[in-house]
Amino acid sequence: MSETSNTFNRLKEKIQSCIQTGEVKLASGKVTDFYFDGRLVALDPEGSALLAELFLDEVRSRPEIQAVGGPTSGADPIVSSLGVLAHQQSVPLQLFYVRKEAKAHGMQKRVEGPPLPKGAKVFLVDDVLTTGGSLLKAVQAVREEAEVEVVGAMVVVDRQEGGEENLKADGLELISLFKKSDFSILTK
Repeated sequence: MSETSNTFNRLKEKIQSCIQTGEVKLASGKVTDFYFDGRLVALDPEGSALLAELFLDEVRSRPEIQAVGGPTSGADPIVSSLGVLAHQQSVPLQLFYVRKEAKAHGMQKRVEGPPLPKGAKVFLVDDVLTTGGSLLKAVQAVREEAEVEVVGAMVVVDRQEGGEENLKADGLELISLFKKSDFSILTK
């Protein structure tokens, strides 16, 4: 078994242990029958390392990507661990976070981090994709405030509830490490 397969399998085990079944209301307002708390994986030292490894592999396969960021708070630990690994492996990559709203004080920015080069190609990351609403709001903020080209998004789990189609309608590529259908507990 390859190292990447081992990484995927170990990460899948960690994700499976963080899935809760039962009725839950999501940020989108939808009521669902399962919940995946990505922070339980992304804030776990091993989970953080596994996510960084797999997402960095995706970034490496797209040498045009100059920066990675995402909506706070789901993306925060993913972006940070990805940045550390990129630095350790000498992969040039800028990082940023996207706030839900501009702060009322300080520089009043939604996009936080070092200035991104105008026209840079960037990817957004997030822990979970449902309808794509959070990512699409972040895409709009980044396009307006940072003047970059958002070319796609990478997520840990795609709930398969229309998010991929909504991102594609905006011209964005989606890379999902896992989909709802990958977990037997959710396909019974």
